[in-house]
Amino acid sequence: MDIILPVAGLGSRLRPQTWTKPKPLVSLAGKPILEHVIDRVMPLQPDRLVFITGFLGDQVEEWARTRYPDLDLAFVHQPVMKGQTDAIVRTRDIVHDDALILFPDMLFETDWSPVNRPDVDGVMFTKEVEDPSALGVAVLDGDGFITKLVEKPQSFVSNLAVIGIYYIRNMPRLFAAIDEQIERNISLKGEYFIADAIQIMIDGGQRIITAPVTEWEDAGSVPNLLASNRWALDRLDLPVSSRTCCAIIQPSIVDPSAIVERSVVGPYACIGPGAVVRDSIISDTIIEEKATIQNAILSNTLIGRRATVSGRANGLNVGDDSAVTL
Repeated sequence: MDIILPVAGLGSRLRPQTWTKPKPLVSLAGKPILEHVIDRVMPLQPDRLVFITGFLGDQVEEWARTRYPDLDLAFVHQPVMKGQTDAIVRTRDIVHDDALILFPDMLFETDWSPVNRPDVDGVMFTKEVEDPSALGVAVLDGDGFITKLVEKPQSFVSNLAVIGIYYIRNMPRLFAAIDEQIERNISLKGEYFIADAIQIMIDGGQRIITAPVTEWEDAGSVPNLLASNRWALDRLDLPVSSRTCCAIIQPSIVDPSAIVERSVVGPYACIGPGAVVRDSIISDTIIEEKATIQNAILSNTLIGRRATVSGRANGLNVGDDSAVTL
């Protein structure tokens, strides 16, 4: 099985962080979002990780080759953002059998066993939600196979929200459906979406089922990123800190290379590699590598790489290499 990771998006909901780094490399609970996603698929023992890159894609490739030197990695480029299936079809020369496609701006927990069912052609992972009106949902027949995918239903048809994880047993069939989708120009605002291609497969007789995720956390915006950070920290077995120059309130992560002096860190704080925090109180905040925080009280805040901040703030979002005095 190949793992396809479309990471070409601009990440506009996470700006200014994503002006200088791709969204999947934004930190969350001590490591990039993308690493959390890859951790969750490694039990499948994938043959290869296939990254579809775009804006700042060189950073993704450099990170992946450094982080996973022993894995088979492949990279394809999506030069213009024309949607999900415009990205996926670019893997046609690389991916020939089955694949798991994940859009890596989320955290999740699931049981992968449904991908082993021999009687199905694909699996769409879903989460039951109370209000599906802002999401895409899957409608099932009496045998549990998907008959229809509905985007943002105005009346109730299903509460099985499609979250962005898809298993396809025969990728050439998906590529053929994408070709038909593009030929028929089945798009929305100039972008091609995977749900439409999968609907073509279903209409052509392919048997697609749903499988549940037990947990799902969207990390694609600043408020959601901080919420996902809290969710992930709550689930980590964090050691008691041995630092004597500060107070760390769990759950929090302080990188061993960070300098923290005369400060209170936590709860729900992440201090990245090489960061410096002095004479400050930090909670519900992500501070990325080599940032400097002095004489500050920060909460509900995201600080980019090498940024410097002093003063009191709530809800601050500071990009890389910025300097802020409050």
